[in-house]
Amino acid sequence: MLSSLFIVWRESVEAMLVIGILYAWLKNNPQGEVGLRALWGGVVAGIALAGLLGWTMLAVQGELAGEALEWFQTAMLFLASLLIVQMVLWMQKHGRHMRQGLERELAQASEKRGVFGVAMVAALAVAREGAETVIFLYGMQMDDPAGSAIAFGAGVLLAGITAWIVNRGLGMLNYRNFFRVSGLLLLLFAVALLAAGTDRLIGMGALPPLVDPLWDTSLLLDDSSPSGALLSAFTGYRARPSLMLAIVYVAFWLAVLLVQRRLKRNA
Repeated sequence: MLSSLFIVWRESVEAMLVIGILYAWLKNNPQGEVGLRALWGGVVAGIALAGLLGWTMLAVQGELAGEALEWFQTAMLFLASLLIVQMVLWMQKHGRHMRQGLERELAQASEKRGVFGVAMVAALAVAREGAETVIFLYGMQMDDPAGSAIAFGAGVLLAGITAWIVNRGLGMLNYRNFFRVSGLLLLLFAVALLAAGTDRLIGMGALPPLVDPLWDTSLLLDDSSPSGALLSAFTGYRARPSLMLAIVYVAFWLAVLLVQRRLKRNA
């Protein structure tokens, strides 16, 4: 549940930062109150779109059974892992210019479509963060909906406190360090989801384990113990991994490091 709480907190803080940037731009814009009403309307619409996505995913799951449900849940694990990696890499590439980019989009939308354009930008920005949160939570807590609900509430509350601290100007959050540290943690969650999906494919017979187990560290830390299970949920640790899982794990980090190096070179 801690990993889900972190995801909700991270995504909520990001959404609140986006709303804060749009709010500050509109406060200094001639559209004034009308633009701000459009902003809040867009925020509500974005939350509703994310909620609709969550409802759709649960509805689809309710219609599936047996092997089809296994494939659907496994696909969501891989999708959540892919989206987390994409989000972290996107932030590394565009994070420094996020404010300028949002303000440019808002100015163009406001000029072309008035307050409707302002609402659209806000709705799409919030819906993007909300949709990612829904998919991440589904991948992490697909067998524990009660845990997801608790993690969601606690994560939003913590994000609200974080945003309040930032707005009060207490200087307790360094954006660059925030995105760097949280990005690393998100990559660990991503590889944990990838490991879970790979285990499912091996269990379904869609992937060969090759060698199983490749090693056994259960005497040091068993992944069925409370501390081992926590490490497994955060990093994909396995006490008795198969060779296939080890290959996927190493390939994931090599690919991420390669893309990060390329992004730094082109920055």
